[in-house]
Amino acid sequence: MTKDPSDTTRRRILLGIGAGAAVGLAGCSGGGPDADGGGGDTGTPTEAPTSTPTAEPTETAMETDTETETATPAGSANVRVAHMSPNAPNVDIYVDGSAVLEDVPFGAVSQYLEVPTGEREVEITAAGDPDTSVFSGAVPVAADTDYTIAAVGEIGDMADQPFEPLVLEDDNSGPGSDTARVRLVHASPDAPAVDVTLASNGDALYDGVAYGESGYVEVPAGDYTLQVRGDTESNDGDVAAEFDISLAGGQVYTAFAAGYLTPDDEPADTPFDLVVAQDTGGMADGGMASLRVAHMSPNAPNVDVYVDGSAVLEDVPFGAVSDYLDLSADTHTVEITAAGDPDTSVFSGDVSLEAEQAYTVAAVGELGDMADQPFEPLVLTDDNSDPGSDTARLRVVHASPDAPAVDVTVAASGDALFDGVAYGESGYVEVPAGDYTVQVRGDTEGNDGDVAAEFDVSLAGEQVYTAFAAGYLTPDDEPADTPFDLVVAQDTGGMSG
Repeated sequence: MTKDPSDTTRRRILLGIGAGAAVGLAGCSGGGPDADGGGGDTGTPTEAPTSTPTAEPTETAMETDTETETATPAGSANVRVAHMSPNAPNVDIYVDGSAVLEDVPFGAVSQYLEVPTGEREVEITAAGDPDTSVFSGAVPVAADTDYTIAAVGEIGDMADQPFEPLVLEDDNSGPGSDTARVRLVHASPDAPAVDVTLASNGDALYDGVAYGESGYVEVPAGDYTLQVRGDTESNDGDVAAEFDISLAGGQVYTAFAAGYLTPDDEPADTPFDLVVAQDTGGMADGGMASLRVAHMSPNAPNVDVYVDGSAVLEDVPFGAVSDYLDLSADTHTVEITAAGDPDTSVFSGDVSLEAEQAYTVAAVGELGDMADQPFEPLVLTDDNSDPGSDTARLRVVHASPDAPAVDVTVAASGDALFDGVAYGESGYVEVPAGDYTVQVRGDTEGNDGDVAAEFDVSLAGEQVYTAFAAGYLTPDDEPADTPFDLVVAQDTGGMSG
């Protein structure tokens, strides 16, 4: 393993590409067994100098910006995907039959996606060609665990290492305010086992890490120059490449040694590189937000929804509400297109997410020049805090473009749950758990307007719900035959429709 030491390779810091959620009301995901590398942590990380060891409504306020705290529900895990196969084309990745990443290039590392536990079916195909599958198999996911699934190896009959998913169990626990935790993953199919040393003093961080192996080390926060060397007993082999890396205190990183060491002799001109992903600090603990999407535009076709260029929902019909997706607390670009037609974009814009907060992005309004209300995303801040054991929290969202402001009353008593809610407005109310018949009326001062529609709703204690008043009140006079309906989603403890 020799190379001119002056031929240094630029390291890449991955901020992540968007990860996806399942379409409609079905969860989707991927994950892996308890492993940190194809053969576990068999490469030996060594400590750097001074490193640390490894009845009646109770409220009618129309408020949406409520500070809440959301947590990963029991029975779920966090999963991300990395493309580290140097001769594979851009790929699409499916979990349980739904696309979670599309057109992913070599070197990309996704954000974490919250997924249900259990055995997930993962398939990797050539981008845009679902019939060309390069891997398909079942991967188990354990609760309360973070995973990285790295697509490694090579495609083709002459592969040095077969194409496969390498399932890594991630340790994203805080390493301490002045310490960083770094994992090395050997994903270069033509490279032998390697040592990784510090250029400043020659101390070894990793010793004898072979292809498919990985391991963690903790080091003081700071700037480092790392040298990748052929494995020797004394960690003084020839330097194959050098990389500069900055490590912040309290953060966790994964460095993928990927690409070809000798690309001129290999099937693709993908040079050896160190792809560094920051696993925390906006990607995990303390820096995550939850977001879901609802399709409430009555004359829009089925749609695809993209976050940061990656599909998170596909072929979504009117009335569908997705599960929550975990995203970094940051500004993300959301695009909505006609299903299967990425060139027909009906909306593209930025959405800012705050940490520890849940959001719903509802596609509302109408398409076309004669729209009563323009097509747009309605961004809602969700209050999913516990309302109490015998109480339910209910939000109504007015998303019917031809309906006036409405009152919502209880049929049994005539009491108003919501008063004067106009199109695009929403608000929460807390009520005793139970079964209700609610009446949607035209807004009047006495909340006694004509009843436009009645709906039966069952509300469980300790749960939160969102009811979208959607569709057309007079569909015969509108551009689509989508009748007025109350679409009820359960925001906590599962989903409902």
